[in-house]
Amino acid sequence: MENNKKELGAAVAHALKELYPNAACSLEWGGKEPWRLLVMGRLSAQCTDARVNIVCRELFARFPTLDAMADAPIGELEQIIRPCGLYRTKAASVKAACERLRDEFGGVLPADIDKLLTLSGVGRKIANLLLGDVFGINAIVADTHCIRICGRLGFYPESLKDPVRVEKILSEAIPENEQTDLCHRLVEFGREVCRAQSPKCEKCSISNLCARYCNNVKNMI
Repeated sequence: MENNKKELGAAVAHALKELYPNAACSLEWGGKEPWRLLVMGRLSAQCTDARVNIVCRELFARFPTLDAMADAPIGELEQIIRPCGLYRTKAASVKAACERLRDEFGGVLPADIDKLLTLSGVGRKIANLLLGDVFGINAIVADTHCIRICGRLGFYPESLKDPVRVEKILSEAIPENEQTDLCHRLVEFGREVCRAQSPKCEKCSISNLCARYCNNVKNMI
């Protein structure tokens, strides 16, 4: 069974690389100031990356440095962040995370998941995103696209929604050097083809790898 999952993982990684050769994070953080990706990752909870990108243009224009974000008036943060939803909680955790990053880590994002998890609002999904995109340390970002699509493909039952268990399963099945890029490709694939509602199964170029599609075809015969 484990060998089958590894074979599936290698096949999916290869197929999606063919479809989306230029894997990139959909959060437009600029690639130079890691604290910005930390902030954007926090704001992306229950919010689209597209909206986060729009909101953060104003947010980073108003608070362009880590110091400025850490010292930002909470009310002003809340007002700017409001379109992302859960704005009070997000504003508080963004401010607290930036304060801790500045005061306890000297403004340098740690390349260690245990230390990243001590930052306010940072769970394993954000921590793994930071490890992959900032430090090139491959890890599984178990976001909604990843969980949905990989369940449909057959890595685990579709009913499984626990991101920690999903991360563990996929980290063992996906080739290590493909994990970060695959997660970015899954986001694109999930938006264009394998949608939450009305997935385009008949037009999907990797339907031959998909447990859900193959089972549906068998049931129709």
